[in-house]
Amino acid sequence: MLEQTDFSNSSIDAEGFRANVGIVLANGAGQLFWAKRIGMDAWQFPQGGIRPREPLEKAMYRELREEVGLLPEHVQIIGCTRDWLRYELPERFIRKKSRPVCRGQKQRWYLLRLLGDEKAVRLDVSSTPEFDSWRWIDFWEPVNEVIEFKRDVYSSVLSELEQLLK
Repeated sequence: MLEQTDFSNSSIDAEGFRANVGIVLANGAGQLFWAKRIGMDAWQFPQGGIRPREPLEKAMYRELREEVGLLPEHVQIIGCTRDWLRYELPERFIRKKSRPVCRGQKQRWYLLRLLGDEKAVRLDVSSTPEFDSWRWIDFWEPVNEVIEFKRDVYSSVLSELEQLLK
């Protein structure tokens, strides 16, 4: 059975954390997919919001398609983090006029293996692309390259999922 989120009208919980899925995509060599946010010098793993009552796995596949252009047949699910991992947004990123106020993200992370050819990756599937370029990087490199406020979550994700790639 697919795990569902428990948000009825909003993907932001009572503590102000927006429900989100993150995707760590590995190739056969154990390198990770690393994408650059469109028009910025900011690199990250694909991630995105979970719709109310949307099963986690369904949200992950939707985000994978929207952001990376991959379909379920292009990947194999290797694992998922056991619990929600959270990060708080720096004050300058909090939209105080929106209701409810989102003060951060709570995320479940999936580790996927790319099956077949990386030519299946397409960043232009969505009408509003998230990324404008990508590359493969060594497993622990994201912890040092991601924006500072996400580093603890990235470290936790990679620590938990690392043994699944072996």
